[in-house]
Amino acid sequence: MKYKINDDKELVTKIRVSLRDNKGYCPCVFNSQGKEEYKCPCKNFREEVPVGEICHCGLFIKTEI
Repeated sequence: MKYKINDDKELVTKIRVSLRDNKGYCPCVFNSQGKEEYKCPCKNFREEVPVGEICHCGLFIKTEI
């Protein structure tokens, strides 16, 4: 799987701060810490998001499977 970072630098900065505060786990999912399926990039993004689409928090865009 290949992906790129969103071009919206302000959004990316906010998400990265939240990821840091959440120890790398998805900041968009309540109580995600310690659940490997929510380790960023999350399982949903890796397995279900189609090429060309963005993850639910807006950080990544999938470019290839």
